[in-house]
Amino acid sequence: MKTTLGRRTRVLAATTATAGLVLVAGCSSDDNGGSGSKTAAGGVEVVKAGQLTTCTHLPYPPFQSEIDGKVQGFDVSLIDLVADDLGVKQAIVDQPFENFKTGGSLNAGQCDLAAAGMTITEERKKNVDFSDPYFEATQAVLVDKKSGISSFADLKGKKVGAQAQTTGEDYAKSKGLDPVSFESSDAVINGLRTGQVQAVVIDYPVVQGWLKDKANADAFEVAEQINTGEQYGFTVKKGNTKLREAINKAIADAKADGTYKKLYEQWIGPYDESAASASPSAS
Repeated sequence: MKTTLGRRTRVLAATTATAGLVLVAGCSSDDNGGSGSKTAAGGVEVVKAGQLTTCTHLPYPPFQSEIDGKVQGFDVSLIDLVADDLGVKQAIVDQPFENFKTGGSLNAGQCDLAAAGMTITEERKKNVDFSDPYFEATQAVLVDKKSGISSFADLKGKKVGAQAQTTGEDYAKSKGLDPVSFESSDAVINGLRTGQVQAVVIDYPVVQGWLKDKANADAFEVAEQINTGEQYGFTVKKGNTKLREAINKAIADAKADGTYKKLYEQWIGPYDESAASASPSAS
């Protein structure tokens, strides 16, 4: 995703089934806000007292997006569980995706963790520490039904779109394509809808969310799913072992007690057992 300058500051009340959320943009590293202890349960240090500050990039449904004035999604609900365990509330900061790849937001003390449907890669591990995987992801080729495209192989010579700075874009480039880069997932589907591109390569769960809309389902179809072996993880500042362990515990507990399955069905669709079988990533 491209860096967006001059982002309008917004403060939105956002709630999920598990905890209250506040979305704030434009946080600075020296704005500590509030008062009281910055140590949450389990000795986890937080950047702002009484809250677990999550950086993300909106919109990226079904993982995080603004719905009816509320920030909601699969990632949001999972991190709510972490916040609940720590005895704090989650607050969400909307920032460019590039900040999370480099660890800039974490290093600047703008947030405690990043949750952005982020694929675990060796390159990204150089800058941040990942939680255990919480989701198995595949890429999808979404096309206009009238395009005549029936597989990834058919994309050669076609105008293809992808979300900038994502593994979908990386994959398309690795196969010799020169995709049009869009700043957000909303812009990606808009590009397909308006004919700027004939096909898009993007994470399949995002496509699943799009196709829940009848207009999209009538116009577009999945030409191919591509298993690229991707797994999503949440990120923390390098060396923040206590928070990383708290996130891993919340993920494991959710998978064990059925909460993960419930949230998966709520936000993504029919439960896929493989999504919960992701093995822990190497530290």
